[in-house]
Amino acid sequence: MVWFNYALMCAIFGTTFFAIKIGVEAGLPPFLSAGIRFVAAGALLFVWLWLRGKTNLSLLWRKEVLLIGAASTFTTFSTLYWGEQHIESGMAAVLSATGPIFILLMQSLAMKQPTTRLDKIGCALGFTGVIVLMLPKLTGSSDSLWLMACLVVLLGVIGYGSGSLLTRRMLLREPDLSPIALNSAQMTAGGSGLLLISILTESPSSASLELLPAAGSLLYLIVVGSMLGHSLYAWLIKATNAFFPSTWLYVSPIIALTLGAVMFQEQITFVSISGSLLVLAGIAAPRLKELKSAVKKPARTKRAA
Repeated sequence: MVWFNYALMCAIFGTTFFAIKIGVEAGLPPFLSAGIRFVAAGALLFVWLWLRGKTNLSLLWRKEVLLIGAASTFTTFSTLYWGEQHIESGMAAVLSATGPIFILLMQSLAMKQPTTRLDKIGCALGFTGVIVLMLPKLTGSSDSLWLMACLVVLLGVIGYGSGSLLTRRMLLREPDLSPIALNSAQMTAGGSGLLLISILTESPSSASLELLPAAGSLLYLIVVGSMLGHSLYAWLIKATNAFFPSTWLYVSPIIALTLGAVMFQEQITFVSISGSLLVLAGIAAPRLKELKSAVKKPARTKRAA
């Protein structure tokens, strides 16, 4: 059951980048579609938990939740949705996978946590991979928008890292707080911010909208990408450990790159493969020991069951 749920979670998270691309290609304004996705998913999950007595309404306007929503949902996905208008879905997935590297840097620089040699090697490999991925277009002035989109997505990853650290601190301080309740509340808060920025900056028009792919993208991202995917993530944390579910970051970019190549004819070159492998190696290097034990843990869990 653990491996099945893990494989399903990786497949879901790997396909969300492709689903976002379908939505923006169909004419959905990026901030509006992201806002609808997270407000709908967050509110539905929160109401379900509230009706079961698993949370209370005061969680929605707590300062910590608003900060997590601003970082994890608003910053991460406003940049990702905007960026996917101009870059490939596979590239967006690989750039987003640098999240653990930014978390490591924040822990080292801001929180003064000690780093190991493997940590430093991982950061060097990861950022080398990003440079390799962007290198083919660094010399072309006509690709300035593409480069800007890449940098914007990386900026959003900083938001993801900040939100992850804030989430972990809040859950450690309040062990009785449900991770799913916290996630649904922060999605609702961050999604509301996305809707607000959409009202201020976007002018939706149905004339250029392809209804079926746009609606399909939204429905998939709300139900499968946000509600099911994040629930599986929380279940896996409880069934295994805190680290094992996060290894989706090593699998999902491969799925996203393959889907982008097959469905959108996004080009996969030797340079893009090399850069992607360097990024994944950079994520994995600081966690080699945990990766070995994480792979063994589900097998032990299965045998015990």
